[in-house]
Amino acid sequence: MNKTVYEDHKYSMQDVSSLYVGAKYTLGELMAAEDITFKFRLIVERYILPKADVEDTLETHLYYLESDSFLVQIYKQLKARIKVNVIEDKRTITGKTKREYTTQTYTIEQLTAMPPAEKEKKGLVVQELKVSKLAMLSL
Repeated sequence: MNKTVYEDHKYSMQDVSSLYVGAKYTLGELMAAEDITFKFRLIVERYILPKADVEDTLETHLYYLESDSFLVQIYKQLKARIKVNVIEDKRTITGKTKREYTTQTYTIEQLTAMPPAEKEKKGLVVQELKVSKLAMLSL
């Protein structure tokens, strides 16, 4: 029997100004991934791993990050943006409401300002971490 591995949201992309990392990576996998820039892996090793577990996914790490944590200052310095899916009520043409996921982008301050109960109520799902390449050079 073949074991299937969920690989969606395990990616890294770059453009001229930003690095995008999928939220399903564990912090240990981030360290081993060759397609992720060396500088980002160094930041994960030096600053994030001492305060987190190697087996945590980036999704759970960001979801449960507390606003008074030192890591929030690191993510602020990196100008981090977090892409999330949120359940919202949308009105249809007939006037009925239906619930559907919409994609929104939060800063680290906005994400950590919400308690986990509110995140759960909104149906928040972390998809991606976006980091500024220029800001990475400052760390």
